[in-house]
Amino acid sequence: MNGSIFTAATLAIAFSLAAPQSMQAAEGAQAAPEILRRISASRIAVISDGDFLARTYGTAELAPRNAGYRDLLTIMSPVGEKIVTGSIPVSNSVTSAPEILALSEDGQTAFVTERLGERPKGGNRISDLPPGRRLFAVDLSDDAALRLSDTVEIEAFPEALSLSPDGESVAVVSNTPEASFVQIVAYRDGRFSRLARFDLADLGVRGSEPAPRGGVTSTNVHWHPSGRFLAVNINTQNRVAFFEVTGANDAPILRPWGNVVEVGADPFVGRFTPDGRHYLTANWGRNFTAKNLEGRIPQTPSTISVIRLADPATSPQSARHDLLGGAETGLSSEGIAISPDGQLVATVNMRGTAFPPGSARFHRDASVTLLSFDPATGAIARLADYPFEGSLPEGGAFDRTGDHFLATVFQGHDWAGPEAGPGLEVFRVAKGDRPALKRLGRVPLPHGVHHVDLAP
Repeated sequence: MNGSIFTAATLAIAFSLAAPQSMQAAEGAQAAPEILRRISASRIAVISDGDFLARTYGTAELAPRNAGYRDLLTIMSPVGEKIVTGSIPVSNSVTSAPEILALSEDGQTAFVTERLGERPKGGNRISDLPPGRRLFAVDLSDDAALRLSDTVEIEAFPEALSLSPDGESVAVVSNTPEASFVQIVAYRDGRFSRLARFDLADLGVRGSEPAPRGGVTSTNVHWHPSGRFLAVNINTQNRVAFFEVTGANDAPILRPWGNVVEVGADPFVGRFTPDGRHYLTANWGRNFTAKNLEGRIPQTPSTISVIRLADPATSPQSARHDLLGGAETGLSSEGIAISPDGQLVATVNMRGTAFPPGSARFHRDASVTLLSFDPATGAIARLADYPFEGSLPEGGAFDRTGDHFLATVFQGHDWAGPEAGPGLEVFRVAKGDRPALKRLGRVPLPHGVHHVDLAP
């Protein structure tokens, strides 16, 4: 929980015992503090899972207790020539979508939820972790002394959250054994208030499979820029449902907004475009009937689907959303980000980094796929893939100006140095007729980084 002000010379030491001088492997690479000073953001928030290792998905064994890893929220604030940094223990889980962290627009509050709860004494396997049930609000007003301002209990196994544009409501999706829920929690003056809970089955999203919740699993929720609508990804049904939010903040009402849209396989996460005219889904493509990691993770590229949204002035009953098309991305994409001007899209692709090094499907490099997007027509096209070393990259974000892109790296490889360890992989965005990414280097961070968010 302790924080301090670091000069450019000491920040790298704060996050890694060895300063990342070997970043010269990247063209034009910079030391970590200089990279951070380039990023257009008042605050950079990063969440880390201390329970899992990259191999845990295959072995079910948690990280050794003597490794010293912890669930952490880390905040970095570039201030002139200095970087103010602080961290605080906050329970979280990499088993969720990379959507369990959000910063308020003013950068004063971070919201985090936990799909799995804190590791009990004696717990050594995934099955030992209890269901997560909490939503946290962290006060960031003093960067060097972060403070937990409030906690509220929600439905078990929360998968993703989204903060409303006015900063006064947090939407969360949870998947209990009995039902899949959308929850809206009011937040004012540093405190959570009334929680409204909606069963997706009652809103018309049902399943008939012989599986929990009839086969319905929601993995993403996102507020429309207007604050009037929510999108919910039902990844096990390859669908996205849209809802209108009415009523007061403390007593919201949800009702379906137009039709449910079928998209690509396994739409794990999604985003509204900045102008609110389209919704994009990153479709991982997993096989949910498989019994092991080899069968579950696809060997074909992931995809993006583009949905053109109905005119908001149309009545919810007659609104019609249309699937326009999409594009291929890299293998096993998780996170998706859209640039502030809406003209670029990036996905963060795990590729084969989830497999053990002895597997024929193991990759030492993950990647970012960069795509162009036309906000007027909804046309999307893949530009290029940009590989980088490290395991289980999941979340990603553009900065305020769209001049930089940050991708999280959960864990480095055993044989790699600090330049390929856990942290933030930072790219400069070259704009123009042929946009591209130029790697700047990596900001080293504690083990288990899996999502990042930035405040303007």
